[in-house]
Amino acid sequence: MTTTTVPAPPADTPTPPAPDEPGQNFVRRLWRGRPEDPRWIRPAFLATLLAIGALYTYNLTASGYANSFYSAAVQAGSQSWKAFFFGSLDAANAITVDKPPASLWPMALSVRLFGLNSFAILFPQVLMAIATAGVLYASVRRRFSAGAGFVTMAVLALTPVAALMFRFNNPDAALALLMATAVYCTQRALEKAQTKWLVWAGTAIGLAFLVKTLQAFLILPVLALVYVVLAPTTLRKRIGQVLLAGLAMVVAGGWWVAIVELWPASSRPYIGGSQNNSFLELTFGYNGLGRINGEETGSVGGGGQGGGWGETGWDRMFSSSIGGQISWLIPAALILLVAALVLTRKFQRTDTTRATFLLWGGSLLITMVVFSFMQGIFHEYYTVALAPYIAPLIGMGAALLWQERGRMWVSLTLAAAMTATAAWGYVLLNRSSDYYPWLKWLVLVGGLVAALGLVFVGRLGRQLALAVVALGFSAGLAGPTAYTLTTLGEGHTGSIVTAGPSVQGGMGGGRPGGGGMGGGPGGGGMPGQQNQQNGQNQQGGGMAQPPTGGFPGQNQRGQQGQGQQGGPGRQNGTGDGGGMGGAGGMGGLLNGASVSDEAKELLEENSGDYTWVAAAIGAQNAASYQLSTGDPVMSIGGFNGTDPSPTLAEFKEYVANGRIHYFIAGGGMGGGSGSGTSSQITSWVEENFKEVTVGSATFYDLTQPTSSSSS
Repeated sequence: MTTTTVPAPPADTPTPPAPDEPGQNFVRRLWRGRPEDPRWIRPAFLATLLAIGALYTYNLTASGYANSFYSAAVQAGSQSWKAFFFGSLDAANAITVDKPPASLWPMALSVRLFGLNSFAILFPQVLMAIATAGVLYASVRRRFSAGAGFVTMAVLALTPVAALMFRFNNPDAALALLMATAVYCTQRALEKAQTKWLVWAGTAIGLAFLVKTLQAFLILPVLALVYVVLAPTTLRKRIGQVLLAGLAMVVAGGWWVAIVELWPASSRPYIGGSQNNSFLELTFGYNGLGRINGEETGSVGGGGQGGGWGETGWDRMFSSSIGGQISWLIPAALILLVAALVLTRKFQRTDTTRATFLLWGGSLLITMVVFSFMQGIFHEYYTVALAPYIAPLIGMGAALLWQERGRMWVSLTLAAAMTATAAWGYVLLNRSSDYYPWLKWLVLVGGLVAALGLVFVGRLGRQLALAVVALGFSAGLAGPTAYTLTTLGEGHTGSIVTAGPSVQGGMGGGRPGGGGMGGGPGGGGMPGQQNQQNGQNQQGGGMAQPPTGGFPGQNQRGQQGQGQQGGPGRQNGTGDGGGMGGAGGMGGLLNGASVSDEAKELLEENSGDYTWVAAAIGAQNAASYQLSTGDPVMSIGGFNGTDPSPTLAEFKEYVANGRIHYFIAGGGMGGGSGSGTSSQITSWVEENFKEVTVGSATFYDLTQPTSSSSS
């Protein structure tokens, strides 16, 4: 008769640190860490954070202004506190971005301090990567060894989509940091049923709402349910604490919403992305339920079974276009999660080890399910939200199973996780057949050998067991590391970008070492359009870029085909124009405009006499000229050119009052064609004002009506 022993909680669970001695030096505490820790741990932790920062800072400015849509808003916020508060696209506050502004605030403050340049815009995102890694380490370290924490940090840093978005100016980096912080605070609250930590978790969720609205609420059911069921206090108190945390969430996220909704619409910018100038309509429509059912008013696609945003289904995260971004370790994370829950199934209700797995695992699962089946706008880079959940599951799961490796089923589970990682890594690498073709075999063979060693790891000596672990770790991370290094070595511009090389069936152009797709942010690019901005030669259509300071000869994906880089803040490209409706060097929906020296000089002439030096259809087009000149450029119709702002009557009034100098032709959805406000304004301008051609760009001087004008 055999007996089954229930595993005890991890033996290396750290004890609470001793109180600081009066007057103890803060720097010394920071360096030494917990008194019970070996002396090497804290220096190693700080060195790892420094290494992540250095890795992500490398080649950072190769992306220039990255997403010019948000860079223009950052520039505006650095010039005007009103634009800063609302997230306006220009300092004259015509219209906002289609998200709340919290993710823009750190970048705008950085630009206020260091001036408008690529580094000032993007480096705050790198700091968010460092902070996220620190939060994950702190979470794992509370229940497991420092080694598990270091594995967690490595997995996060070497996730390709994380290396992309923590060096890019879309809102997703800030969202990932705040989501990780919310889970960590909930974990802390669970340990002793501490209200303050749960309130901090609610605060983090509320701030995340001000980054990307309802996506912040995806993990809310998991956090609330785990706390109500497992916290070590009475049920009544648990429910009360959750309600209090909910109140903190509402306050943290609602104060800005309340101010915006109560502020007179006549004295604030139009809410970009909405159809009736309401942030609440934007939140629950275009940025809310519309993302689930595909019916985003004012969007450029979506709807139907996956609409134009890719096929939906349980395997979406493993598809050709998404798999290489995030899915390398998802199979292993899920296997380790199930095994950990089995190992802890007989622990007492309040055990924090199991609760921690439920928090991170539940957050991963609920986010994956929503991403997999949402029919609205979905871009590959959204999956960075999964990275902070996958990393601790790998670190904690491997540590817990390693402690119980003497059991045959546990060693077999470790081997299964390693086998799944090796096999799936081979599949992902095989999708780019010309991308280091030897690497897929190294991953597969090395992983399978490590898996075989893990089957018998309980019988191996220490040295051999550590060799097996090292081999497995190397094989498991070789694929994502290669993708990450490729991502770090390239520049990325536009609003829809991808990490790693192009893949078969993905969004890249099929070119090894390149890929990605230029496009819109919340609105996104036209569904199914092949990448022309990132990784293919395309004349014109390039965004105005600052000096990059990159390394000679580097491959700057996303800057190819944008013209030869000229002086600060310009591109000299000419030709067909990119994106949608971007004729004659004009920008379009998917990319910005190529701004020549002549065009810049034209707009800067007497610029101080006008509120807006120009107006353009679509935010990407307007942003390029604004970033180049440093002066406000009105974005007609917001990002897609489909928002009803300004109306034709309002635009006529601006022109009559001499507030706009030029109208820039092209841009937006079809360059202003159609029956919306943008097309009405375009038609009126073309009929009534003098055309000025500068190179391949066409302007209309709104101070020079034609002789036949009846405006």
